[in-house]
Amino acid sequence: MSKPVVIAEIGCNHKGDMAIAHKMIKLLGTFKLLNENSYIDIVKFQKRTNKELLTPEEYNAPHPNPANSYGKTYGEHREFLEFDLEQNRQLKEWCEEEGLIYSTSTWDLTAAKEIVSLNPKLIKVPSASNLNFDMLEYLRDNYNGDVHLSFGMTTHKEEQKIIDFFKAKNRAKDLVIYACTSGYPVPFEDICLREITRLKETYGNDVKAIGFSGHHLGIAVDIAALALGATYFERHFTLDRTWKGTDHAASLEPQGLQKLARDLRQTYLALQYKPKEILDIEEVQRKKLKRLLERV
Repeated sequence: MSKPVVIAEIGCNHKGDMAIAHKMIKLLGTFKLLNENSYIDIVKFQKRTNKELLTPEEYNAPHPNPANSYGKTYGEHREFLEFDLEQNRQLKEWCEEEGLIYSTSTWDLTAAKEIVSLNPKLIKVPSASNLNFDMLEYLRDNYNGDVHLSFGMTTHKEEQKIIDFFKAKNRAKDLVIYACTSGYPVPFEDICLREITRLKETYGNDVKAIGFSGHHLGIAVDIAALALGATYFERHFTLDRTWKGTDHAASLEPQGLQKLARDLRQTYLALQYKPKEILDIEEVQRKKLKRLLERV
């Protein structure tokens, strides 16, 4: 079992404000000071080219939940939350200053090309875009880092097509695939943790690792995901779950994210066989407490 890797997805929870994004990055950088096991490995944002991603009708339509909108139309809302390439370059620098790995979910081909130019260690493909084979082809053939890809809203046949696509150019070993249910938030009965087992049994020999991308409440099921074989753990992160926006309600606030990272790493330490029949810690207690009854 590999050590758990914890990904804090800021996504668009910065509300389109670079100062808030910087504050969130700096806060994530302090987690290890609070507990040596509570550190975050990776910080993730999102990058969209909205007029490429959305049809004119979708772009000009009102937001489906006007209370969460930052514009008069859905397109204006998405543009308000979008950071450009130079802003993402700055985000990457801020992450590196804090000892964190920067990453971004790319939703379309143009966004992928822009983020590849920053040469991050990994790029995420969200569930919504995992069948955009023009983008997958560009990442597979032009990007040397790891590609992380979520399987929310994806059939088994589509999963296999994606895996085969990366295997065709010997890139599947650079692929991390995530068990995911696309909902915000997801009720417990729809999390379906045993999908981790299925992905591991089906594709575990083909890909680099299996991850778990959660949009649920609390942190208990992430520990079960670790026990089932997930290595990468991605959770949305916010400073305030009551802020305006669709992702905040399914996000963890600072204390919750700290506890998640801590609990994952402590559970990882516990998930092992005894290296010998009587551990060193047991020797003293064995001498003191063990009653040895031998039969003649």
